[in-house]
Amino acid sequence: MANIELSEQEVIRRESLAKLRELGINPYPAPLYPVNTTAKEIEAGYDPEKGNFQEVCLAGRIMSRRIMGAASFGELQDSTGRIQVYVKRDEICPGEDKTMYNTVWKKLLDIGDIVGVKGFAFITQTGQLSIHVKELTVLSKSLRVLPIVKTDADGKVYDGFSDPELRYRQRYVDLIVNPQVRDVFVQRAQIVATMREYFNEAGCLEVETPILQSIPGGATARPFITHHNALDIDLYMRIANELYLKRLIVGGYSGVYEFAKDFRNEGMDKTHNPEFTCMEIYVAYKDYIWMMEFVEKMLEKIATKLHGTTKVTIGDNEVDFKAGYRRLPILEAIKEYAGVDLAGMGVDELRETCKKLNVEFEPSMGEGKLIDAIFGAYVEEHLIQPTFIIDYPVSMSPLTKRHRNNPDLTERFELFVCGKELANAYSELNDPIDQLERFEEQAALKSHGDDEAMFIDYDFVRALEYGMPPTSGLGMGIDRLTMFMTGQTTIQDVLFFPQMRPEKVLKKED
Repeated sequence: MANIELSEQEVIRRESLAKLRELGINPYPAPLYPVNTTAKEIEAGYDPEKGNFQEVCLAGRIMSRRIMGAASFGELQDSTGRIQVYVKRDEICPGEDKTMYNTVWKKLLDIGDIVGVKGFAFITQTGQLSIHVKELTVLSKSLRVLPIVKTDADGKVYDGFSDPELRYRQRYVDLIVNPQVRDVFVQRAQIVATMREYFNEAGCLEVETPILQSIPGGATARPFITHHNALDIDLYMRIANELYLKRLIVGGYSGVYEFAKDFRNEGMDKTHNPEFTCMEIYVAYKDYIWMMEFVEKMLEKIATKLHGTTKVTIGDNEVDFKAGYRRLPILEAIKEYAGVDLAGMGVDELRETCKKLNVEFEPSMGEGKLIDAIFGAYVEEHLIQPTFIIDYPVSMSPLTKRHRNNPDLTERFELFVCGKELANAYSELNDPIDQLERFEEQAALKSHGDDEAMFIDYDFVRALEYGMPPTSGLGMGIDRLTMFMTGQTTIQDVLFFPQMRPEKVLKKED
């Protein structure tokens, strides 16, 4: 067991904990406490003329106190917000024993402690909505000191808990002292709920597929590897759930979707985390043109649900999610922003073009990744308003149906917002012979050093040989969507617990 050095304040809090127990007060009582309202409900519904909220039972964390002799004020914070409490000695201690006020409330309780109060709502002489406390119960003693976030008269925050390293590592503290952070995650839940409602209304079924897979398929990415002891085989954490969902379309479902935890053993930055949430949906007898319209309407609905408007401020940009997004073929986009026409170029020509454009590339890169590198360097940053980049070359899209008018292209789109990819969608490839050939091309890239190239999934090819109807599929990153819809600039701000290096803690073993 490790010895942890305590601060002076932490020592004092532990002493207070011991004194509470000496007084016969359990600082961590059984969880049942009959809460019957919230701070938000009281604030929204209290009417002094009606005299409602006269039997309030509320629980929350002490966030401030002002002791004034036999009476004092404090502020409690519950999951919905803060409310002032008025604590009077003779009210919570009606008899001769004044221990609960003089000792417990004034001396042994601290900022951060969780208490329950019973009483009634009223308006103070200064016009402040408050709870007149008739009964006080200790529910949980806090042994660590909360950072005190101060706000001046103009609303400017100072002495805030704002260091990203601490905020992401100690999210529980972040949520306590920065209530706006909690709002982001409430909105994230609303986004997912709105999407579920939209998909269910479209007749799609929510499903679950394996996280541990024998072949990491459905995307080009480096997987995490683990070992299954009972079977004595290596397995992969899924990089995508696409191939399993399409197996379900083969099995006869007309539309399926999944909110999936995916894992990619790749870099981390403001828009990438190795563990992320991706929603994928597949709908039979539809194509990528239908899917574009489906996505536009969904994003318009989400923005309106959250903000009452289709316009969302993201950084320095006002982005309008109203349906009717620009559709721009990828090779035309590169011609527009990079000034080069890549149509018909082979690997050697693409490498020379990369050199001329000062675009970095690896020798193992094939046509698809070279085109993608040029696109990323010259085009993405310009795509601020929602834009569908469409009609990718076959080499960039191994799971996509060839374009109905040009066999060198595929029926694929990626949706970009604020210079970042938000969604990827296809008219799905359902020709098993063509699919096997493309898997084999990916295998050749892997043999030449591309560790992100796809494996050959023979079982998926076998599934296609039984016949998959024409299908449109979409993958959308929920973390990035939440960033855009809540105006956050880093993916870490929309993940409760983003991936971080282990905390360095000095431990002294007993």
